[in-house]
Amino acid sequence: MRLIHALASPPMALLAGAAQALSMADPWTGHAHWWLQLLSLSWLVWQLAHRAERRMSWSASTWASPETGTAWRRALWLGWLFGLGWLAGTFWWLFISMHTYGGLNAVLAVAAVLALAGLLAIYCALASAAFIAVTAAQGLVHRPVRSALLFAALWTLAELARGSWFTGFPWGAGGYAHVDGPLAFLARYVGVYGVGFVAAALAALLALGGHVRWRRARTLAGMALLLALGAALWGWRHLDLQAAPAAGQKPLVTEVALMQGNIPQDEKFVPGTGVLDSLTWYGEQLQANRAPLIVGPETALPLLPRQLPDGYWDALLARYAGPTQAALLGVPLGDMEAGYTNSVIGLKAGQAEPYRYDKHHLVPFGEFIPPFFRWFVRMMNIPLGDFARGAVGQPSFEWQGQRLAPNVCYEDLFGEELAARFADPARAPTAFVNVSNIAWFGDSVAIDQHLHISRMRALEFERPMLRATNTGATAIVDHRGQVTHLLPRLTRGVLHGSFEGRTHVTPFARWAARAGLWPLWAGCALIVLLALLRRRRA
Repeated sequence: MRLIHALASPPMALLAGAAQALSMADPWTGHAHWWLQLLSLSWLVWQLAHRAERRMSWSASTWASPETGTAWRRALWLGWLFGLGWLAGTFWWLFISMHTYGGLNAVLAVAAVLALAGLLAIYCALASAAFIAVTAAQGLVHRPVRSALLFAALWTLAELARGSWFTGFPWGAGGYAHVDGPLAFLARYVGVYGVGFVAAALAALLALGGHVRWRRARTLAGMALLLALGAALWGWRHLDLQAAPAAGQKPLVTEVALMQGNIPQDEKFVPGTGVLDSLTWYGEQLQANRAPLIVGPETALPLLPRQLPDGYWDALLARYAGPTQAALLGVPLGDMEAGYTNSVIGLKAGQAEPYRYDKHHLVPFGEFIPPFFRWFVRMMNIPLGDFARGAVGQPSFEWQGQRLAPNVCYEDLFGEELAARFADPARAPTAFVNVSNIAWFGDSVAIDQHLHISRMRALEFERPMLRATNTGATAIVDHRGQVTHLLPRLTRGVLHGSFEGRTHVTPFARWAARAGLWPLWAGCALIVLLALLRRRRA
């Protein structure tokens, strides 16, 4: 009993949450650890199940008892602490952007990170409280499969809410820990949240193993089947199960050069230093490189085209007026009347105007100011802090048979928005292009986390992802989610390689293009509703 109490202590809850954060990408190797994600989440389920069994009765009269109230409060507390450790441990690097580059006092920057993590952890707390309430009322602790499905549904609803409500901030969703794990193959069917659902169910089954009535042969058979399935799925990552080009169709292989300028963030927007450095280096590379496709990172040119030195913009247009080369480049666009946009321009022959993609999903505080928070932004020193939004599902940039779909920085977190481009399979992208500037977060694990996010999008859509960043990770990710080319972080250079575009459409791309994430919302809500209706019949 003392061990139970010790393991249920607040520090243990924070530690388990921190382990969940480490599972997304550890700071030493940058690797994701799917098994750690399962173990850390199973700790939470174990604690909740213990309270459901010991603190609450199945009878309706106990719903208003002091013990019931204590159990709910402890479930809220444990879930919130777990979420706090998980989320603060995942995006602690926001401190760097606010303090080092934003000029915010260190104490206030720490408080801001903890406040954001604490606010988002409320979703975890509510899911934990709901689980203990329904599980205790149903006696589902002794029905591990039903209990596991209930927990997975509630946990996924919490993840969906965190990733969707109030513009959404889904960084660090549990499914990202499985980008190299045996559940990775599920991404093409159900996306990252579906992977997270299955992972949560497995974690719950692991935690509830002690409550299984082992004499039941069907329980033993079910557990053995799960183990066998896990072993089979683990072997999937060594196989290429994705669709190959149709018979007689040539593979869409294109050579590409991805530029990484490594411009220090505290100099990037400073005239005469970082601005001059950016214009000089990227200008030289754009003029000299002979790759068929050249890609530069977010705000590679940190000035509006009309603010560039005389002749600079015209020289770029002239350079890519020929038929053999094209370029995609991050640059701010717009004016005071129409609004400014964080954009990608595409330069190639035969265009009346350069191709343009405007970032749709903006970063709160970095790219737009939420209502009532302008006072906070005044304390910061981040330029270009209020952008206009682009539309969802903007056209792709067509080049040499490829349809290249740009996305800017953390837009690749929102797979349901990228899926809008697959509504018409005949016009679906053959590859994604992510342009980013993670220099705001220094040499931190944010670089590795963002690479895993891009890899998950590649798995969901079975499309290569070209990543051109300021400081890293500049990489080519193939349609299997594997990194085929990678430039060392925090170095200046150009990554040369090739990628193969794809034209088939995955099940996830099909249903998400039509319905967004609503099928997942509905499926999880139905599981919870069935559990509640069953209680009413009791």
